Amino acid sequence: MSVHTGSDVDTSAEPTVGGQLSAVRVPRFAALATAAILATQLMLQLDAQVVTVALPQLQRDLGFSAAGLSWVPNAYALAFGGLMLLGGRLGDVLGRVRVFGLGTALFALASLAAGLAPDATVMIVARVVQGMGAAVAAPSILSLLTAVARDERARGRNLALFTAASSVGASFGLILGGALTAFFSWRWGLLINLPIGAVVVTLVHRLVEEDRPAGGTVDGAGAITATLGSLGLVYGFVHAAEAGWATVQTWLTFALAAALLAVFIGVERRATLPLLDLSLLRHRKRATALGAMGLIVGVHFSLLFLLVQYYQRELRMSPLVAGLAFLPLTGTILAVTHFVPPAVRRFGAGRLLVLGTALVGVSFGWFAALNGSSTYARDVLGPLLVHSVGVALVFTPGTVLVLEGVPARHSGSISGLLQMVQQVGGSLGIAVIVAVHASGGGEPDAFLPGLPRAFLAAAVLAAVAVLVALTGLIGFIGLIGLTTRHRHTDSESAA
Repeated sequence: MSVHTGSDVDTSAEPTVGGQLSAVRVPRFAALATAAILATQLMLQLDAQVVTVALPQLQRDLGFSAAGLSWVPNAYALAFGGLMLLGGRLGDVLGRVRVFGLGTALFALASLAAGLAPDATVMIVARVVQGMGAAVAAPSILSLLTAVARDERARGRNLALFTAASSVGASFGLILGGALTAFFSWRWGLLINLPIGAVVVTLVHRLVEEDRPAGGTVDGAGAITATLGSLGLVYGFVHAAEAGWATVQTWLTFALAAALLAVFIGVERRATLPLLDLSLLRHRKRATALGAMGLIVGVHFSLLFLLVQYYQRELRMSPLVAGLAFLPLTGTILAVTHFVPPAVRRFGAGRLLVLGTALVGVSFGWFAALNGSSTYARDVLGPLLVHSVGVALVFTPGTVLVLEGVPARHSGSISGLLQMVQQVGGSLGIAVIVAVHASGGGEPDAFLPGLPRAFLAAAVLAAVAVLVALTGLIGFIGLIGLTTRHRHTDSESAA
């Protein structure tokens, strides 16, 4: 891949995703190309939450049942998470610029259909197609960002911006959704994707030249088993949150998903051109970072899910004010992320990941103190800021560790795996925490009684992420190095 136009260009080549993917010309317009690519990442992430604060209005306008309403966010999550590995492989085989454009265009057109939906059926189908478009486009984003970077510092900055867009997208979606619902209509939260998508596709097509794709064929058996297995896994968590963990359908879904994923692993071991090279998961730091990030994404999404209800049901905020109440979260993540790349170079990504997961756990222990007399300024803002710093310290270092040393030919696959882990982790976190919240006692419609227990469960999951990061990345002795002033690299932080 290269970036069109301009005579002041640098040319370099590196064999891994951590560097540029191939000979890349970097012109004056690299910043514009980067902005367009990041806009897509932000758009894909915020769309998962942009209609959340408007669900009551959407239910009234389209005639959803109470149970059916949950499929507005879940249909998107199912398709997005389930098709991610396939989308990554398509980028490797057909070319990432081409696949990125096709996926973004599909997402934008499906957003138009969802925004104009006359009834519940059309809305659900459109949300599924949105998720399909997102799954095709998303895995190419990281590859494109590394391709348009001028040097190592620019690549680090692009990775930080990518993780900022990923981590603030959901909370910004709540803000945007609340504002659009209050002043216009929930439909505009979906319709706005069409002009953004059109501009992005045009800019990337004009500015980023397609490099020669890897070619080959798509592993059909792997694609089918990975997609159906992932869909089954995500659906199992979604169904467990709705119907409970004790139902036969929940466990049959999990059993089927496990069987399909086991078949997928067997297929990939024998495939000549596998959908996912399993050797990528034998890298200890990469596997550990994926596990820790999946857990943190899960508890982060559960926090958004619970807080948006707490704001409106207990603190009596309007949808607009409830969305604006997430501004400290969004602003803090963006501010802290700016300083993360130099911190990674100084302390190592592993140490920052451990610190970030620990801060997330502390924030949930603090949130567990919320009660009927709590206020936003006195009792919510403090743990929200701690949580924000922790999330910022998890996502950029975690992404660095996942991408480190990945051969360029597998860049789409590993990017797809990273984002699939985040989507599945988000669904898992919400399902587990909602189930714990529902078991908290009180009246069936009461929200507050189960809240402390739910936050404590999230704190436990964050503590597991801390242990995973400690034992898998740096070990207990390596953590002491966080207090020194010596410069460390990631390779030196490995146990």
